[in-house]
Amino acid sequence: MMVLLRHLLGDVLRQLRQRQGRTLREVSADARVSLGYLSEVERGQKEASSELLSSICGALGVPLSQVLREVADQLALAELQEAALLDGSVPADTVPAPDRIGIDSVPDRVPDVVDMVGV
Repeated sequence: MMVLLRHLLGDVLRQLRQRQGRTLREVSADARVSLGYLSEVERGQKEASSELLSSICGALGVPLSQVLREVADQLALAELQEAALLDGSVPADTVPAPDRIGIDSVPDRVPDVVDMVGV
């Protein structure tokens, strides 16, 4: 079972949007992308260009690097789970399905520099 990068990316983007309490319509308007296309990106049906990702991240107020880092973390987790299943070291019924891998570590906004003073 191969995990597709576009699925993970869509999941991260959707989670960020939902945590902000925003609709597809709001984010698509701010990102200047059609609502239908944004929906397809979130569902992992379309590969988003770097320009489109930058625009969506701008609309969400989150750096692209943060989104890509979260996607990379989720991909690494999925690869470890797949490797464990393939070598038989972990029973299949103990590994969560790919759609059940949480992305709770994605914050709804990036702290401002002012927030980080004295850290």
